[in-house]
Amino acid sequence: MVAAKDPSGDIVLRFDLPQDEFVAALQRHGAMPLPPYIRRAEFDGGDLTDYQTVFAEKNGAIAAPTAGLHFTPDLLQRLADRGIGCARLTLHVGAGTFLPVKVDDLKDHVMHAEFGIVDAATAAEINAARRAGGRIVAVGTTCVRLLESAVDDDGVVHPFAGETALFITPGFRFRAVDRMMTNFHLPKSTLFVLVCAFAGRDRMRAAYAHAVESGYRFYSYGDACLLSPEGSDI
Repeated sequence: MVAAKDPSGDIVLRFDLPQDEFVAALQRHGAMPLPPYIRRAEFDGGDLTDYQTVFAEKNGAIAAPTAGLHFTPDLLQRLADRGIGCARLTLHVGAGTFLPVKVDDLKDHVMHAEFGIVDAATAAEINAARRAGGRIVAVGTTCVRLLESAVDDDGVVHPFAGETALFITPGFRFRAVDRMMTNFHLPKSTLFVLVCAFAGRDRMRAAYAHAVESGYRFYSYGDACLLSPEGSDI
C-alpha cells in the first residue's frame, strides 16, 4: 500500500512482509534495476554480477557507483603490490543522482541526500596515509561527497554514519580528497558541477570537448578519467 507521497514525487510503499521475506521475494521475482539508458530486450541474469562493483557488500544503493565498475580483483592486487592502499566505505547511491539541475542559479538547487558510512578503521587508514605523505584518491564523485562530509577544517577524516546532502559547487574548499577518478557525466548534472569545482570549469569543458570529439562513452559502462585539483601541475 502507499504509505506516503512526498512533494518531490517520491512515494513510500508499505508491504505486509517481514524484511527478510520481502528481500527474498524481491530476489525471487525482481530484476536488476538498471539505469534507463542501459537497454535490454529482457532481463539478463549476467547483470547481477556485471552491474556490481568489487566493493559491493551491503544492500541499499539505487545504482552502482560507476567509477568503481572499472576495478577488478586483479587490478586491486596490482595496486597493493605497488604499495597503494585501498580504504573502503559504505555508500548508498540515491535516486536523486539521476536528477539534472533545472534552476538557473545553483544556490536554488535542492540536493538529494545519500546515506553513507565511514567507519573508524577507514578514517584512521585515510588519516595515516595523509600523515605519511600519501595522496587520497577518491573513486567516484559520490565518494568525494561522503569523504568531504566526514572531514574537519584541518583535513582530518572522522567516522561518519548518516545522510549527506552536500552540494559541491565551484569555490568549495576540498579537504579530504587529493585526486579523483570518475566517469564522464552529463551536462547540467550535479556530478558535472562537482568535477568542475574540483578540476576547474575551463579544464573540464576542454576535457569534455575532447571526449565528445573522440567518441568517449558516458554513463555507467563508459570511460573514466583521473582528475587533479585546479591549479596543480599533474
